[in-house]
Amino acid sequence: MKAVRVGIIGCGNISSIYFEAGSKFPILEIVACADLDMTRAQAQAEKYGIPYACTVDELLAMPDIELVLNLTIPASHADIHLKTLAAGKHTYGEKPLAIELEDAKQILSLAAEKGLLVGSAPDTFLGGVLQTGRKLIEEGWIGEPIAANAFLMSHGPESFHPNPDFFYQKGAGPLFDMGPYYLTALVHLLGPVKRVTGSAASYAKERMITGEVNYGRKFPVETPTHVAGVLDFHNGTIATMVMSFDVWGSRLPFIEIHGTAGSMILSDPNEFGGKVLIKRLDYNDFAEVPLSYGFTTNSRGIGLMDMAFAIRDGRAHRASGELGYRFYKASDSGQHYQMSSICDKPELLPLGMSQQGFTK
Repeated sequence: MKAVRVGIIGCGNISSIYFEAGSKFPILEIVACADLDMTRAQAQAEKYGIPYACTVDELLAMPDIELVLNLTIPASHADIHLKTLAAGKHTYGEKPLAIELEDAKQILSLAAEKGLLVGSAPDTFLGGVLQTGRKLIEEGWIGEPIAANAFLMSHGPESFHPNPDFFYQKGAGPLFDMGPYYLTALVHLLGPVKRVTGSAASYAKERMITGEVNYGRKFPVETPTHVAGVLDFHNGTIATMVMSFDVWGSRLPFIEIHGTAGSMILSDPNEFGGKVLIKRLDYNDFAEVPLSYGFTTNSRGIGLMDMAFAIRDGRAHRASGELGYRFYKASDSGQHYQMSSICDKPELLPLGMSQQGFTK
């Protein structure tokens, strides 16, 4: 099968794992990269053997590029997605799809109008743990799902990140930065969300770096740092979700799914590997279930790979742009937020699938 030619816009820290995807997944051929900082684009091009380092406009004008990978900062996501679609190319980006809901709708509308695909990270739900968890649910190991819990309990990245300012700007915070991993996992496991309610708050106007690099430097907080919500799913499941950068320590699990015949605990949805634990009515305690699927190491780019095969096969891709939600709207209004749209539950990967390809 002919490889899909890819251009990357944004050559920051996250880009390296995606550049590596060009050598891991034969369906992807990365032919150009662009960045506002040309030296950074040139450095990544040289490091990974990419033929062209260029400006954004030059990359979008290249007729042989079919798919653009958008790795810019969140504030630029919508603009780059729209420019990519206007140039007649498929677009895939890091989360969030857009900061504003209306921008996301515009992106999806333009893609539909032009017959193009829109993809969005995270793609960790395609990893071994969440794929195995989904298979066990569908096989009835815990009965019919009735409840779920999802928790990100941390005190933020300022203890280890040298420049954590971005994490506290609009478009980031625990909900937008880490929440997509949990939300995508829940939709993958349980299907689409019908209704959302939540509360969000910030407990400090500024933070201080406590890691070795830049220790003591303070920076402003411009987004909620503690978000609590409830999601009602179309299948009847009710999920509780807490995303926080204000917690000093916790023993809460990452994700739990509770059914009529048992309970399941799943590892960090920010990772591809980990453990799946099951406790049924006749179990004394949780037991670990062997993983049925591969991709248990850092496999970022698998969503891009699936999208490339979808382009060639003429099918829907799994890490689609429709996977997105918001608690802030419910918190601001003091009311439930009824979802006005619905997304499809992503298909399970085929068992035994490898880096060489997917089946339909």
